[in-house]
Amino acid sequence: MPGLKSHISDLKSKSFAIIVAGGTGSRMQSALPKQFLELNGKPVLMHTLEAFAASTSAPTLILVLHADFHGLWKELCAVHNFSVKHLLLAGGETRFHSVKNAIDYITDTDVLIAVHDAVRPLISPVVIDEAYSTAQAQGSAVVAVKSRDSVRQTTGTTSQALNRDSIYLVQTPQTFQSGLLKQAYKQPYTSNFTDDASVVEQLGHDIQLVEGNHTNIKITFPEDIAIAEAILNKKPSA
Repeated sequence: MPGLKSHISDLKSKSFAIIVAGGTGSRMQSALPKQFLELNGKPVLMHTLEAFAASTSAPTLILVLHADFHGLWKELCAVHNFSVKHLLLAGGETRFHSVKNAIDYITDTDVLIAVHDAVRPLISPVVIDEAYSTAQAQGSAVVAVKSRDSVRQTTGTTSQALNRDSIYLVQTPQTFQSGLLKQAYKQPYTSNFTDDASVVEQLGHDIQLVEGNHTNIKITFPEDIAIAEAILNKKPSA
């Protein structure tokens, strides 16, 4: 993207990434939460943190994890000699409360904050950088991809075709100027808050989209691990 590199030096040390890892593994049919499942020899979560560490923006990393799993995570870091620096915080009752815990921890002003699902380990560092750059310029940046499938909307017992060229599938990271995100998360929680964009939008703020990749899949079901491994194994080695 034009102008991206010129902004990157300004983003270093002025950006944060909140990695939300609240999954319990129920849909994975596994006793182990999906963020800890092995993907090409190491936990999914490690791939996610490494992607942000590899970005030119070099954000300060905050991992929000249910307190019951802090011990397990520390053990895994020791076993895998995982050295990516990050702060570990306890999660809340919902995703909203987990993100709020991390936002409240960030006392810096005029910084950028990205929020990312721990179980999207294939996020591209280039997309991460583009999101920070866009948020710096426009206040928000939500990674999304155009729908590849035909889309229909149901009303009662009927359905109607929608123009898929105007339909975007939302991913993460979702990145914002800190003042805007902090203000948004002062709102009382409602079940309508499905992601960070919906919280910010409730304030009446427009959401800017950043084009992502269809490979930025969310590990939700058992077959997703196999798909993610196939994608990783297709990448050229460094």
